[in-house]
Amino acid sequence: MENKYIVIMVLGSVFVGYVVTSLILFRFPLILHRKKKLCFRPVHISHRGGAGENIENTMTAFKHALSLGTDMLEIDCHLTKDGRVIVSHDSSLKRVCDSEGHIAEYDFEDLPLLKEHHRLDFKHSFTYDGTGSSDRKFPLLEEVFREFPEIPINIDIKIDDDELIEKVNALIVKHNREQITVWGNKSSTIVNKAYALNPNIPTLFSIGGVVKLILLFYSGLLPFVPLKESTLEVLMPSIFLGDDVLPIIGGKVRFVLRVLDVLLMRPALFHHLERRGIQTYLWVLNEEQEYERAFQLGATGVMTDFPTKLKEYLDKNPQYRRPNSSMS
Repeated sequence: MENKYIVIMVLGSVFVGYVVTSLILFRFPLILHRKKKLCFRPVHISHRGGAGENIENTMTAFKHALSLGTDMLEIDCHLTKDGRVIVSHDSSLKRVCDSEGHIAEYDFEDLPLLKEHHRLDFKHSFTYDGTGSSDRKFPLLEEVFREFPEIPINIDIKIDDDELIEKVNALIVKHNREQITVWGNKSSTIVNKAYALNPNIPTLFSIGGVVKLILLFYSGLLPFVPLKESTLEVLMPSIFLGDDVLPIIGGKVRFVLRVLDVLLMRPALFHHLERRGIQTYLWVLNEEQEYERAFQLGATGVMTDFPTKLKEYLDKNPQYRRPNSSMS
């Protein structure tokens, strides 16, 4: 019996020591980790350049967002048949051009024009109408880099293609953008390839990385584990629980979304990452109450389809701006 109590006491002491150490390192992570030092801190992030105010992922959209003082552009990249890196969210031409086929099947010069109108992925009741727009071309990534040399850009590498990853990296390096670019994808494979190719460019958490992060957070192991990623970019699940989307979502899916919202939207997690120099961006938020919740949770920045609306919100709530934000 004595041995049993000794074992229990030892295990109890180890557990208490683990919990105390975890709590201390959670609050003071720099005891164990070197803080990441990013050269940007975006509060206002324009999703696809602001898909609710212009044809998405066009130079016109980017210029409009920047005229409002956006801190970062969020864009997506694909590779054409002749090896040009272009800016587009979809690989298929159906939604954005109403044409058959995929971007990879066309040379750059042969790509069709973008449609003048499109429905938003994150606000289903809204359709942008760009009738008469003069800018309906897919832009080249290099064109974007040349036009906006000092603007932080968040790049989603949409497909697992070594040539695409290598060419995006080459363009980033060519235009001296390693310190003002974030890249990655929801795929762990793409994120790992990007990081292995050029660890100097900040990477975002993949879905697998987010799952790992959450498991580490709730197990208390997070403060002990080094993280290669520099930005946590996650969906705020509650945006799909509003009246705009609820009618097309079943009860089971709503339940899963609520659980995910509880698990992911943790101020303690965001604050811990902040102390380690890892920024959190929540997407894609298009209503004032969504902006408010995101900033109250401790998000660094918000991605939106409506850069004007977010600017107006920040004008009314300057406490959420940062000293080095371009909107200050």
